[in-house]
Amino acid sequence: MIAETVCSAVAVAGLGIAVVTAYRKRFLAAARIAAYALVPLGLVMTGVVEWAAHTAFSPTAWAGVVVLVGAWGLFMATRAVERRRGGTRAERKAARAAQPDAVAPTASAASLGPGTRPATRPATAPKANASDDFSDIEAILKKHGI
Repeated sequence: MIAETVCSAVAVAGLGIAVVTAYRKRFLAAARIAAYALVPLGLVMTGVVEWAAHTAFSPTAWAGVVVLVGAWGLFMATRAVERRRGGTRAERKAARAAQPDAVAPTASAASLGPGTRPATRPATAPKANASDDFSDIEAILKKHGI
């Protein structure tokens, strides 16, 4: 009962702030404030606040949360151990059997033959003289009368 009263009071206060904001001709901000103010009122009207209040103060609900957290922790611990060990024995055997043998384990890069080298880069065009660079700037300055 008290949670519903607090939520309703928050909604009324928010709507009052929205009216004052609209009076100052800030209509977009006023509409946003009104939207935020109507959320607690909607939660009260749908019964979510009552459900949350009963759940928050229920020892059975908190015991259920503890059981869920314990189950999650146990699940994560078993996953961590399984990853550290590399999976189950059957999974490791299947992974070893599925691994293909090397075609030529003693082959080296030199025995594979000559490789092709990429073509060298073409030489870059020679840079223009400094006077050419300044001619563009001079043209721009003359255009603007400087």
